[in-house]
Amino acid sequence: MAIKLENVGIAVRDLEEAIAFFTDLGLTVIGRDTVSGEWTDTAVGLDGNHANIAMLQTPDGQGRLELFEYIHPAAIESHPTRPNDIGMHRVAFSVDDIDKALEIAAKHGCHPLRGVATYADIYKLTYLRGPSGILVMLAEELKKD
Repeated sequence: MAIKLENVGIAVRDLEEAIAFFTDLGLTVIGRDTVSGEWTDTAVGLDGNHANIAMLQTPDGQGRLELFEYIHPAAIESHPTRPNDIGMHRVAFSVDDIDKALEIAAKHGCHPLRGVATYADIYKLTYLRGPSGILVMLAEELKKD
C-alpha cells in the first residue's frame, strides 16, 4: 500500500491572522473555501460542521497546512500545548535563515519560548508560539553540502 502525508490540519481562532503569519514565513495560499453539509459531518465526525478553511503550501510544494476556523459548532478553547504534552505536538519548518524567520515571527508578536539553540553543529532551532497558541519549530541547517 502506498501512503504519503497529505497535510497537517490546524484549527485556529482567527483564520486571517494565521494565514498572515504563515504566508509571511513563505507559505502560499493555494485554496480557500467554506465547507459544511453532510459530507463534512461524516468525514470529520462532527454534526453541524461548518468552517472556513485555507490550504497553504511550502515553496518546495512538498508540505501543506490546512487551517480551519469553525463557524459551527463554536471552537473550543484549550490550554496551549506544551512541548511535553501527549498528542498533536507542533509543526516544524526548515528555513534558510532563522534570524530572518524570527524577525518575521516577531512582527506577529511571536517569539521563541526560550531562545535559539544549536544541535550538534548541524541545526540552529527554536520553538515559538504562533497564532492561536500553535507550537512552531523553526530549524536552519548549518552544515550544507
